[in-house]
Formats: sequence, structure tokens, C-alpha cells
Amino acid sequence: MKKKLVIWLLTGSMVMGVLSGCGSKSDMSTSDTAREWSLSAPAAEEAMPAADEALIYENNYTEGETAKADMSNGSYMDSIYDYDTSVQKKQQGTEEYSEISETGFSAVTKEPLSTFAADVDTASYSNLRRLIQSGYGIDEIPDGAVRIEELLNYFTYDDYNLPERNEPFGVTTEISTCPWNPETELMMIGLKTQDIDYDKAPPSNLVFLLDVSGSMNDADKLPLLQKSFSMLTENLTEKDRVSIVTYAGSDKVVLDGVKGSKHKVIIDALNDLEAGGSTYGSKGIITAYKLAEENFIKGGNNRVILATDGDLNVGLTSESELEDLISEKKETGVYLSVLGFGTGNIKDNKMETLADKGNGNYSYIDSEREANKVLVQEMGATLVTVCKDVKFQVEFNPAVVKEYRLIGYENRRLAKEDFKDDTKDAGEIGAGHSVTALYEIKLQDPLSVYREGIEDLKYAKYHEADRVQGDNNALSMEWLTISIRYKKPAENTSSLLSYPIDAGSLSSNPGNDWKFAAAVAEFGLLVSDSENKGDASLKQVLSILKSVRLNDEYKEEFYDLVKQIERNS
Repeated sequence: MKKKLVIWLLTGSMVMGVLSGCGSKSDMSTSDTAREWSLSAPAAEEAMPAADEALIYENNYTEGETAKADMSNGSYMDSIYDYDTSVQKKQQGTEEYSEISETGFSAVTKEPLSTFAADVDTASYSNLRRLIQSGYGIDEIPDGAVRIEELLNYFTYDDYNLPERNEPFGVTTEISTCPWNPETELMMIGLKTQDIDYDKAPPSNLVFLLDVSGSMNDADKLPLLQKSFSMLTENLTEKDRVSIVTYAGSDKVVLDGVKGSKHKVIIDALNDLEAGGSTYGSKGIITAYKLAEENFIKGGNNRVILATDGDLNVGLTSESELEDLISEKKETGVYLSVLGFGTGNIKDNKMETLADKGNGNYSYIDSEREANKVLVQEMGATLVTVCKDVKFQVEFNPAVVKEYRLIGYENRRLAKEDFKDDTKDAGEIGAGHSVTALYEIKLQDPLSVYREGIEDLKYAKYHEADRVQGDNNALSMEWLTISIRYKKPAENTSSLLSYPIDAGSLSSNPGNDWKFAAAVAEFGLLVSDSENKGDASLKQVLSILKSVRLNDEYKEEFYDLVKQIERNS
């Protein structure tokens, strides 16, 4: 039968405040013993308050015997996607993913600084969704296919602070007990940029760089590509310019600088494309950048949008060769976004490299619905860069934090020296984007007498005498400082923002965003078979999801996805 979920509206026990000087959301509770929150949906149902104080909805899933049925029995996922699982599961063998080397805990006394580049790519999530919907179980996900930061950043977070004054983003922090490791705390850092009405955005000079080689001759490749770019085209205006370059055995200029308002001309050109031949991708990239430079709009959004399965087999084909090519081309002021398509032979490793080095973002398009999300609903975030080369550096206070672990971002780690080096490439953030990072933190023994930090850093030395008398749990001290560097899109010199974090961010009853992010991260640890997954389980992920508001279709879909892989496994 249908199971009814009771979702609590979080109230009362969590007192929200503002961290000094940073506009961050925080909980001012300092109790050491109160950092527990319930994951039990049945318990919540028994103690359900009046109807006007709780949100009740029905999720269309079944338990018992019907839970063993396939997705054709009316699930939410099946209403969106139509996969031939018998075919797709067999085809995955030629797909390619970069190796991911997971990082464990770091001792603060040895490595007080954690430095990484922002990342707003989402391809890993939609590709993982495709694999699970194709029938993959938890032990069958390909190595390297799961980048937890992309799972986190696929979703929107409703309660993140918006920018204040002249800052490009708002910052939100919250800390509570880690669900899969009760011996650690889980800290959420959230960045949110201001959304933008695309009609009010600067003009765009877009080059559609489209792979029409023989490997694109499948229903989920070129036909889906044509529909996706048609959706984007319908939202362009008179101020925009569109060029189309195709590549197979050679490259071809189909359109050159056509006004964005000429929707029929652009869509007709898209619909006339046919697939066939080898894949000379590097030649197409060179031609696309040349067109983008010729139609360059000063002060506008100049971007190449590459659509491919990544199977480049002529010309420059290795990741290192492509990285060198794109690193050179990005100096022209033209950004590169990458859209991945298809099943069976996608080269995720190459597409991720191209986007990261091209000052752009990487999304995987597995359906018309996903195309609409990326190219229509999130058009501003996809096409309009708010700040570039965004870097994080977190300095931990060794008097409070013993060890830490950044979850995900393995491919985005930077040397500590890179933080101040404006020549080092980092991540780009678009209008309306949010960036989420999670740290697992082990606290110091509160009775320790002396902790010595690293010279020349903020927390160089702390002594017991520096603490408030009688306070042995370090709650009166700063735990860490989050520093963020960014550049305006047209500038090459970075600006610095810093946010000190103390126990004001500690919560015994964390908010909806924290809980949902924790569930996504725990899911990511499981499907990537992380060495640091602790007590993580799909059952616990589902329990957390039952305790939060799944208030958009993508979060509802995630719940169904967890149920699906549970059945697959």
C-alpha cells in the first residue's frame, strides 16, 4: 500500500543567529549534550502536532511485495524516464571515468589549511541517475563515476543566505552531529549567488559546438541534442548571437553570428544535422573558439557550448592534450560549457577535463527534462558567470579541531600556496548557483592543556589561559575561518572575503538544508564505496529524507532513486 510520510516543520528548539561580520545563519545553542536529532519517521508520526504545524504529503511508492516490482508500476521516476535497462546495462563497458583518490582525515597540527576550488558541475548526479535507472546495484557503479560534490550541487537549498551589500554571494554555515559517524561533527558551508532574469542579463555570444560523428547516431544522443538546443534557442533574444559549428571527420560552420531572435533559422539548422564519420573534436574546438572571438561581445557572455559523448578519436584525444588546448583557448575570454550525451561509450573523464579547464560547467543530459533544467530553468546559472576562479581556504583552530576531512572535491584540491596565486585556475559560479561543501570534523579533547598552531597563521598559539575560566569545551573560541577568493568575470585580480566560525553554528536540531545535504553525502559515500562511510546505510539515508521537506520535483526524485538502488541491490 502507499506509505504516508509525515514531515515536521522544524521549529522551536533551534535558535538562529548571525555570525559576527559574515551574515551566516547559525544556532547559538552551546549544549554539549543536546546535539541529537530524530531520524525516525514513525516516531514523528506518533508525536505529530496539529495539522497547521506539520506538512503531510503522500509519496507514490510501495512497500512489501509491491516494492519488488519494476518501475513500470507507476513510480515517480518511471513517469519521467523510459530506459531500456536490458540494453543499457550491457553497454556501459566502454564508458570512461577518471580515477578518484579519496582523502582521509588530516591532523590540524600538521595540515591546518584545507584549500580547494569551487565546483558547480552536476554531471555526476544525472549520469548516476541514468545508471541506477538502468538497473545498477550499489556494488556495480563504475569506479570514478561518483563525485560527491556534484551530487550535492545538483540540488537547490532553500534557506541559504543571499548576498548582502556588494558581495557576490551569501554564506551559510551549520554544524551538527554526523549521521554516519557519531564521533564527529558535520559542517555544511553553503554559497549562494543572486539569481538573474535572463532578459536583463548581458548579451550572449554563443557558439554551439556539436558532435555529429557516427558515435552520436543514437536516440539519446543527436536527437536529444537537437531538442535540447532548440529549448535553449527559444529563450534567446535579439541581443544574443548564435553560431553553430559541427565536427565529425572534419569541422563545418553551419551558422555564423545569427541573431538569437531568429529562432526558426537556428532550430531548422539544428534539425538538419545528421550523424556519421569519425570524431575530430580538437579541430572543431579550434574553429568554435575562432568564431567566438570574431563575434566577441565586450562586456557580454562569450561562450562555447560543446555537446558530445566525449568520444574524440582523431586529432588531440588524450586528457592532457585536450587540457593544454583548452587552457590556451580560455585566455581569449571565451568560456566553455560541456553537455554530455548518451549511453554506452561516454567519456566522462574527457568532458570533465574540458569544462574544468575552460572556465565553464559540465552537465550530463539524459532526458528532455534534464535539458529543460540545465538550459531553461537554470539558464542564468549555466550561461552567466558571476565570479570566476573561486577558491576556498579553511583554516582550523588546533585548540578546538583535532582532525578534519573534506567530503568530495578530490579533483578540485589546491596547494595552500595556490590560494593567493591569481594565476592558478579555479572554479566559476553562475547567476543563481549554489555551492555546497561538507567537512567531517573531530574535536579536540576539551581537557587538553596546550595546543600549538602553525607560525604565521591566524591560530598560531592557544593556551589554556586564553580560554574563558571554567569553560573546558572550547565553545567560547573560534573553531575555524573560511576564506574565499574570487575574481569578477572581466578582472584578473582576486578579492578576499573571510568568515570566522564558532560554536554559534552548532545545532542540536539542524535545518532542512543540512539534513538533505547530509543524506545526499551519505548516499554518495555508499555508492562510491568510500573507506570513510562508517555506519552509513541506505536505510538511514531514507530515514533522513523522511524527516525533511522534499519540496521540489528533483528532491522527490532523489528519494525514489535511493529506493530504486535499494531494490537493484
